[in-house]
Amino acid sequence: MTFLNGSSSPRRPRRILHAFNQHRGGGGADNAARATIEATRRLGIEVEVYTRSSEDLPKNLLGRIEAGVSAVYAPRSVRVFREILARFRPEIVHIHEVFPLVSPWILPECARAGVPVVMTCVDYRLTCPIVTHLHQGEICTKCTGGHEYWALLRNCRENVPESVTVTLYNMMVRGLGLFERNVARFIAPSEFTRHWLIEHGGLAPAKVVTVCPLVEVAPTPADPGKGTYAAFAGRFTPEKGVDTFLAAAELSGIPCKMSRSAEARVTLPIHPNVEVVVTHNRDELNAFYRNARMLVFPSIWFETFGLVGAESMGHGIPVVASRLGALECLVDDEVDGLHFHPGNAADLAGKMARLWNDPGLCRKLGAAAREKAKKQWQEDSHTRELLGLYAGLLP
Repeated sequence: MTFLNGSSSPRRPRRILHAFNQHRGGGGADNAARATIEATRRLGIEVEVYTRSSEDLPKNLLGRIEAGVSAVYAPRSVRVFREILARFRPEIVHIHEVFPLVSPWILPECARAGVPVVMTCVDYRLTCPIVTHLHQGEICTKCTGGHEYWALLRNCRENVPESVTVTLYNMMVRGLGLFERNVARFIAPSEFTRHWLIEHGGLAPAKVVTVCPLVEVAPTPADPGKGTYAAFAGRFTPEKGVDTFLAAAELSGIPCKMSRSAEARVTLPIHPNVEVVVTHNRDELNAFYRNARMLVFPSIWFETFGLVGAESMGHGIPVVASRLGALECLVDDEVDGLHFHPGNAADLAGKMARLWNDPGLCRKLGAAAREKAKKQWQEDSHTRELLGLYAGLLP
């Protein structure tokens, strides 16, 4: 393999500057960004991080106004970032999510400094102002092709000021080409997302590469045949298919547990056979995975990768996933997990019952899931692909 700099092996950059906006309540995107940052540090690369947190915004109208103004232009973020560029002198800038407090206007600063930019696309912000391509529980692609105004016409954020903000943001970055003109490579977490960004985001195929997120694989496998519940992990939000899971739990009668981070304050109505578990750290989340017979991933939107599914597979726990978006690639049906029709609680309940009543099948699928995780998502694979990408952009 020959890289863009003419070498036959990747040259490690000496200094990388990462930039990302932390989501309110955390989530898989934040975890994936932090994992990549720490992995580059372990390579012996000097790393600096510029980050802002949405938790810093007031949770009222003032906070919405500040987020809206910052999304369009954040002079403080640009000024601080410019100072870091001048002081740290990175060879690569790697940006993750920048909305709303880390301004996209940091990108022209990188161009003026002659520093190539890599951008990880953890969601569909380039093609959907609310990032999920979901409207009232249904897949929606109306905003693709430069039609962002639909997000305002439909009030997709269910809050007019917020819908105005995200619509103006997408119109601005597309109209001015802030990403297309200033980002050298876009990282898609899955092949599904890569093809989506090319087809619907108008990105040049040569500029979009697939690099799967780093997934922690446990030293030893769990025994899913002894699991005592069906698990759900992730945000308790509509696009994650929470309603489908709750309905399937009731239909199947299987004991179910739902894990939420202590950082997330969202709660659910009490269901007789569904227990909500609050996890405070990685060890507690790992224990939650390892005591399950299966993990259910019932999303009704196009997941870009499916991190909690991959994490549970790393423990040897099979996944029952929607046949939708990147989840269709994450799980091979009947090989390392099962698929069900998105939003179909009866189909999901049937697949859950099948695994619940067949511990041997759980073990078979779980073992194959763990082998996939070891082969495709461990740190050495992730960093090797990143280094190859970085090396191709170095002079």
